[in-house]
Amino acid sequence: MNAPEWDIAILGGGSAGCVLAARLSEDASLRVVLVEAGADLSAESIPREIASPYPGRAYFNPGWTWPALRVRMGGRGAGNSPVEERPYEQARILGGGSSINGIGANRGAPQDYDEWETEGAAGWGWRDVLPYFRKLERDVDFGTDLELHGAHGPVPIRRLPRGNEPGFARAVEAELLQRGFTAHPDQNGRWEDGVFPIAVNMDEAGRRASFATAYLTEAVRRRPNLAIRTGTVVERLRIEKGRVVAAKLRRDGAEEELRAGLFVVSMGALQSPALLLRSGIGPARDLAALGIPVAADRAGVGRNLQEHPSIGVSAFLHPSARMAPGEHYHIPTILRWSSGLEGEPPGDMHLAVNVRSGWHAVGQRIGTLFNWVNHSRSRGRVALQSAEADAPPVVEFDLLSDPRDEARLMQAFHLAADVLLSPSLGRSVQVVFPSTYSAKVKRLLRPTTLNAVLTSLAGPAMDVSAAARGHFLALAQEGAPLQALLADEASLRAHLRRHVGGVWHPSGTCRMGAADDPMSVCDPTGRVLGVEGLMVCDASVMPSIPCANLNIPVAMIAEKMADGLRQNQLRCRGSAAAWH
Repeated sequence: MNAPEWDIAILGGGSAGCVLAARLSEDASLRVVLVEAGADLSAESIPREIASPYPGRAYFNPGWTWPALRVRMGGRGAGNSPVEERPYEQARILGGGSSINGIGANRGAPQDYDEWETEGAAGWGWRDVLPYFRKLERDVDFGTDLELHGAHGPVPIRRLPRGNEPGFARAVEAELLQRGFTAHPDQNGRWEDGVFPIAVNMDEAGRRASFATAYLTEAVRRRPNLAIRTGTVVERLRIEKGRVVAAKLRRDGAEEELRAGLFVVSMGALQSPALLLRSGIGPARDLAALGIPVAADRAGVGRNLQEHPSIGVSAFLHPSARMAPGEHYHIPTILRWSSGLEGEPPGDMHLAVNVRSGWHAVGQRIGTLFNWVNHSRSRGRVALQSAEADAPPVVEFDLLSDPRDEARLMQAFHLAADVLLSPSLGRSVQVVFPSTYSAKVKRLLRPTTLNAVLTSLAGPAMDVSAAARGHFLALAQEGAPLQALLADEASLRAHLRRHVGGVWHPSGTCRMGAADDPMSVCDPTGRVLGVEGLMVCDASVMPSIPCANLNIPVAMIAEKMADGLRQNQLRCRGSAAAWH
């Protein structure tokens, strides 16, 4: 058999894939190829919508997301009926979520990673991961604090400056401080409750720092031992005698096989398990039902799916309280708070102060207090509806299936509504109403010419006419009005079960754990249990979801796994055991 063309093939060019490609190709003796289904993205070709720190156009652009992907957010509805499927935007472009999602750059709680270690991911406690958080960042505000921060990494991290917030954000901050919360300067500092300026990955020119540009710089792209193949779909893995020997790819309708010594799957928490399942790695009964030959019976593949359950309460803002025109990040401030629910850790809740709720003229007039359960407990699953690579996976988040999540999201809804209805915000808000990311709302958020025209007419009309304001706001709402939800627990519970959303933070579906845990998919190095020559490196390996936006934790995982691979290469250089 001929030797493989590549030492390492990275399948998926999202946040983790870009980190892996950059770090592994630093070793000139390693031949590395990065395969991405979506479009290329470089510093010289970055579209304006992606370069903008405001993500509202990028993450609703269907050209940069997986087509036809729909999910069920909640569990069962009234009468045990299935909850409707909704569109779910998952990046399909080089850089993944770092290219189109929000640019929140936070790490989570130290206890998150100690929890990973307790759940069987040995070597992933807080002390183990902190060096890699420092390694990835160039913190322009706190980089001199070498105990907690880094000053020389590829990802620029900064806080939005104080004093320039729109009036709505200032009013919310003042109300939160009046309620006893304390202001703190560093979201990635000591873990404690309080009001923080949001930490973001934004470069010196005020642009998004996608990992496709921060890690895959022009100098990195010129390395002769690195190849980047975009517009290339990975259909399945070919496994012989318990080892992955090739990946079947498709580009422009043509098929080819890619051979490598080691394959690292980095396609994200929805697509990575789908690839493993199509390749015969997963629950044997499910695979057999689809006619897929079983290569490795791993019950945990696709299970343990997690998200941050979310809900918003919004307000139509007075003109003086709105964000100034221009491309600004829309979340200047966050609140970290503790529910006090028995058994839950400190800082288990998160509130984002959104000063803009859409890219268009209506969204620019609406502010939102967007709450999510930071330390969520509910678990869902990813499965296949077909063995064909073109068929999107079945995704059931089953949010609020754990009653602790439902109880805390109800608490969060009341907090947000109470703040917006407080007298101190009377000069900032005109109308307060429950908001959702329903399918209807998402249609209005697509960056189309028609939506731009319609909202450019509706926005000014809402300013001058209370009747027009009420009419257009009613179009975007579904269900009971705010006061009815606040007055009746059953109505609020029904509202949450119908409208609970996520935060585009899927994780956990190929979890790391101990080899003797039947639900583990990977060992703590990322190696897939029971299959040689295969790793997973992305948010799917997380045993539990951290109390954070996931982009920076995913980069940390990739930094740590890349370091482990290179150390292994040094130990085994010249030996066939290097990638076993």
